[in-house]
Amino acid sequence: MIPRRMREEDMKDFIFIIGPSGVGKTTLARGLFEHYRGVYFEQNMIPEFGIPEGVDEGKFEEEVMWEGSLALLRFFREKGFRNVVAADFNDLRTREIPRLFRGTDFITIKLVSSDYRQNLSQMLERDQGGLVDPKLLRESTEKIMNRPLLPGEVLLDVAGKSPEEVLSAAISLIDGFESPKEYEYAEPGKEQFYSWVWSDGLRTR
Repeated sequence: MIPRRMREEDMKDFIFIIGPSGVGKTTLARGLFEHYRGVYFEQNMIPEFGIPEGVDEGKFEEEVMWEGSLALLRFFREKGFRNVVAADFNDLRTREIPRLFRGTDFITIKLVSSDYRQNLSQMLERDQGGLVDPKLLRESTEKIMNRPLLPGEVLLDVAGKSPEEVLSAAISLIDGFESPKEYEYAEPGKEQFYSWVWSDGLRTR
């Protein structure tokens, strides 16, 4: 149900949230869902599935999850849902958003922390298996933070902000953002992005 305070012209079709691990994407996505009451979806909600033999496991898994996510997002729109909050995609897929969703009211929030220590601290606090790799986290953070903004994309730096302050800042960005409908767009080179798929060759080790 859409709150009465929401006017049709104030709603977005899609609100994408991207950024490095530990920056607060899930926390923000849930907060935005509670505020806008549209749909909340993360790529990791795709059901578990087996990996066929003889394929690149990382690429196959990521491709299936991405294509499944796109199908769900299109389904929500066809059913008339607005303010669909979608998060937790591979950063490399970010470059496809302006092409795939051109003509819709979308916004992509690039969530970053200019204070790397804050990002690392959040990762260590939530980690239960000791799998945090500080070097990899720094690499992905810097790569995502430093690349140019894409059509429909805005930057939100969470450094020094509480989750409540981040949510308030995101709502202000979304409500004041006019989604570009028509634009020329050529996907930037892969080297500007980060990927958790090793065989993409976008990680240094």
